[in-house]
Amino acid sequence: MSENVDAEKTAVPAKVYFTDMRTHGRTNLPAKLDRLIKRAGIGDMDLSNKFVAIKMHLGEPGGLAFLRPNYARVIVDEVKAMGGKPFITDCNTLYVGGRKNALDHLDSAYANGFNPFQTGCHTIIADGLKGLDEVEVPVEGGEYVKAAKIGRALMDADVLISLTHFKGHEQAGFGGALKNIGMGGGSRAGKMEQHSAGKPSVDADLCIGCRQCAKICAHGAITYADARPHTATIDHDRCVGCGRCIAVCNQDAISPDYDAAVEVLNCKIAEYAKAVCDGRPCFHVALAIDVSPNCDCHDENDVPIVPDIGMFASFDPVALDQACADAVNAAPAMPGTDLSDQEEALPDDPMMGDHFHMVHPDTDWRTCIAHAEKIGLGTHEYELIRV
Repeated sequence: MSENVDAEKTAVPAKVYFTDMRTHGRTNLPAKLDRLIKRAGIGDMDLSNKFVAIKMHLGEPGGLAFLRPNYARVIVDEVKAMGGKPFITDCNTLYVGGRKNALDHLDSAYANGFNPFQTGCHTIIADGLKGLDEVEVPVEGGEYVKAAKIGRALMDADVLISLTHFKGHEQAGFGGALKNIGMGGGSRAGKMEQHSAGKPSVDADLCIGCRQCAKICAHGAITYADARPHTATIDHDRCVGCGRCIAVCNQDAISPDYDAAVEVLNCKIAEYAKAVCDGRPCFHVALAIDVSPNCDCHDENDVPIVPDIGMFASFDPVALDQACADAVNAAPAMPGTDLSDQEEALPDDPMMGDHFHMVHPDTDWRTCIAHAEKIGLGTHEYELIRV
């Protein structure tokens, strides 16, 4: 009897609320976002005197596709109105760039507008100065991760609100709520654990010796042999499998050694997300706008692959990601983009219509959603409610 009841509960679609980006003289986008989160039920949460972590990507300097701080201000103001104590947070990165330690990270955040004057709250780097301030959190039902390494400030919060820029990603397929929470919530050691399933190698016939991969490697794993100085070599003993060299190589000369790596990465992201969310109230918001083909971790952003879709909110991060993915895949490719180029080059590809696969053929975003559902983080079934 209990098994049937559990099955019925699992089969109930999650509610995902949606509003488009259209405005007129009587409203604006911040007002629409405020109306969306209220309709989605944020007011039902008990935030009184609670520390509320607003987990979001603060943007790598140089890239401009990250969410404007104006959207964060809407969430902050609502949390304060409900008596909560909000702070914006993210963890340090593995790779070389503007967010690899807390000081550089805060400089980057302030440069991108995430300061108390703009957002109405403080920004805290969750894993501390050098990315070492972490908490090991058990993953109930974890198959790949038994204890996730999460930034301490993120775990110290009483309530989690994720505010996600929904876009493409060169390894996960797309970056949605699960990746924002899971990979984004991991400390530097946590990120290494998630990425460590597969390590890339160089195809010497394709490498032109531009050295961009060596510049982006934070661990000194890429060198150039004396016999063939134009060819890169990756030392797997030093490599952590972060995949930045894959993304930066314009010659497609660097690739993972085996296909399972991407699937395992997505499963680990789901398990890390579960560790962050379990045991406390959570609410999730995603904006499918400026849908760039790659992550906001890049210090550049290519043009959006589809038109702006809209804003989504739900208590279920799995349903939220599925709804965003479905909406993006239902949209037409923007001309003159990475997506339209791929569709023209591969008109008979059996995966035509899956925009994320077309842009990054070696990825499979569905594995993250399926694994998250399997371990009890949420459901991919959803009811879309337009606001």
